[in-house]
Amino acid sequence: MGNFLAGKVVAVTGAGRGIGRAVALACAAEGAKVVVNDYGVSVDGGEPTSAVAAAVAEEIQKVGGEATALADDVSTMAGGQRIVDTALARYGRLDGVVCVAGILRERMLFNMTEEEWDPVIATHLKGTFTVFRAASALMRRQGSGTLIGFTSGNHQGSVSQANYSAAKGGVISLVRSAALGLNKYGVTANCVAPVARTRMSANVPMELKEIGEPEDVAPLVVYLLSERAREEGITGQVYTVAGPKIAVWAQPRELRAAHAEGAWTPQRIADVLPGTVGTDPMPMLARLESMAKAAAAKARPNA
Repeated sequence: MGNFLAGKVVAVTGAGRGIGRAVALACAAEGAKVVVNDYGVSVDGGEPTSAVAAAVAEEIQKVGGEATALADDVSTMAGGQRIVDTALARYGRLDGVVCVAGILRERMLFNMTEEEWDPVIATHLKGTFTVFRAASALMRRQGSGTLIGFTSGNHQGSVSQANYSAAKGGVISLVRSAALGLNKYGVTANCVAPVARTRMSANVPMELKEIGEPEDVAPLVVYLLSERAREEGITGQVYTVAGPKIAVWAQPRELRAAHAEGAWTPQRIADVLPGTVGTDPMPMLARLESMAKAAAAKARPNA
């Protein structure tokens, strides 16, 4: 066991399987006491069971670590609060939260129902908010803490997962807002966009050139939770982990602008916008043609 997180208390949601499990085990291996939360649902959000969280907590305890299992639904305010309250009751503080919990309900936008939209937004986006909301209030009083949200490269957009993409884009904005609002209280917030082999990535309709295992993601999370990252002032960032690669995403910024003399009219915009302001190429759009060709050939395109 290491000591990168010695003395810290960390709560991880979605910690029963995949990346969440790998993060919980890595945090414990580096000396943290861990609250292992997982509602235990299938990929589409059904069939909840508490067994998966308990199994991970037992796994930590068997090698001498400290862990507590919970099976709370993070899409509720009460569920998010209980995770924080449990950490406080069991261990007296909470130094970091990692929100990995997620589900998928894939459908083209024009066919997507409210029943397919709402649970995905509730689990990914609201589920990050409920934990961040409860944890940030405690961390503000402590004068320290770290919030970590999980996003995806699909925040750029997705052909058949508008619900998932919208939620993951929202998580990024939530993390950046937390970084701005909590900086003066000594609380940092960052986002991880993993590319790893999990239940949720199993049906990706393309061959990913850069992909790793859940265990490849955990070291970055441990680092972001550590005092080393806090000392470096790392906050408001989005990092991708794909096997051996770690990358940082750009912050939103304006690219080009034009200014009118007087009011804009549709005709003035038509004359100026294409050549002066222009557009920013959309990488995901450029991949659609290769995906369509591969689908026609009954193959999986590369990405």
